Order: sequence, then C-alpha cells, then structure tokens
Amino acid sequence: MARKPTASASATSEVESKSARTRQRILDAAAHVLSVKGFAGTRLSDVAEFAQLQAPAIYYYFSSREDLIEEVMFCGISDMRSHLQEALDALPDGTSPLDRIMTAVEAHLRHELELSDYATASIRNSGQIPEHLRSRERKESAAYGRIWQRLFDDAAADGEMRADLDPRIVQGLVLGALNWAAEWWDPRRGSLDSIVANAQGLVRSGITPVAAASARRKRAPRAST
Repeated sequence: MARKPTASASATSEVESKSARTRQRILDAAAHVLSVKGFAGTRLSDVAEFAQLQAPAIYYYFSSREDLIEEVMFCGISDMRSHLQEALDALPDGTSPLDRIMTAVEAHLRHELELSDYATASIRNSGQIPEHLRSRERKESAAYGRIWQRLFDDAAADGEMRADLDPRIVQGLVLGALNWAAEWWDPRRGSLDSIVANAQGLVRSGITPVAAASARRKRAPRAST
C-alpha cells in the first residue's frame, strides 16, 4: 500500500516546485532580453526587472551571467529541434520528401518568429557568444542540422531535387535564409503566414527539377474568372 506523503515531504515538494518556477521565470526573462538586446547588451539587472525579481536572486539559480546565457542558448536550439521533429513525426506515412521539407520550413519559421524567444535568442546571438559557452549549443545545432540533412538527402534520392544541386550546400543556404528572417521580419509589415508561404515557394521552386515543376503547374487548376 502506497504511503501518503508526510507534511514535511509536502512542504519540501512545494518549495522545490516554487524554486523550479522561479528558475523558469528567470530563463524566460533572459531569453526575451537576449533576443532583443543581444549578448553584449544583456545585463542581469534587465533580466531581473523583466522577471520581477531582485537581481541578487538570480545567483541562487545561476552562478553567473554567462551561465544563464549559456543555458538560454542551449534551450533555444534544443527546443527548436524537438519542435521540428514533432512536426515531422505528425505527418502521415508516405508524405513525400519535398512536402516534408515544406513542413520543416514552416516549423522553423513559426518557432523562430512566433513561438519562442529562446529560438530567436539562440539564432540572433550564435555568432556573438564566446566559444567556451557554445559546447552544448554546438552539439544540439549539429543534431538539428542532421534532421535537415536527411530531408534534403531523401529529396535528392527520390528525384525531387535537381541533380545539379548539392544537398549539403542547399541545406546551408536554406537554413541561413530562414535564420536571417529573425533579423529583418517586422510583424507590423507583413503576416507570418505570408513569410511562410513565400519561403516555401522559394525553396520548392529552387530545388524542384524543371520537368517536375512544369508538370505540377500543368496539374494546378486555373482560377475561375
């Protein structure tokens, strides 16, 4: 028979739960500040203000500013990898490699621009963070890149990518363009749906073999007049 938790155990659990929530609040605040102000401009006082805490309280959870930023950077790419994998896993069996790439383009952009300050912070600051803070982030970035490698390799193997294109180079160019959207996109000047549709159109038309693209256009129904 399972024992009921004692009052002492319940109190300990409540303290641990409150501590976990506070730590998460600090991380969320740091992700927001880092995404807006960048590595050089992120101060613990700004993080504390956004988290509605006293700045010294941060040191109870993170030993330094660098320790906090390193965690945010790791979470940014780790969460993006999980988001992308979940989006791909949700597709029906038999989804074509090209359509899987379109799903990946949308998942990346929506997570980067709409769903996660962590992703924005990680992408916008990847070139600013000192090397000694990038060990875990680099491993996650490599794992994220391998998902995209498989997508483009599968498209090439199935004849859904032009034979004159190198999947590795295409991967780098596509991810570079998607990441750059975090620098220039302004939600006041255009919808995220439009960004996603344009990105998908560019990638699809850029990598699809000419014959297949022509056949697809011929099959598309004409708009009624």
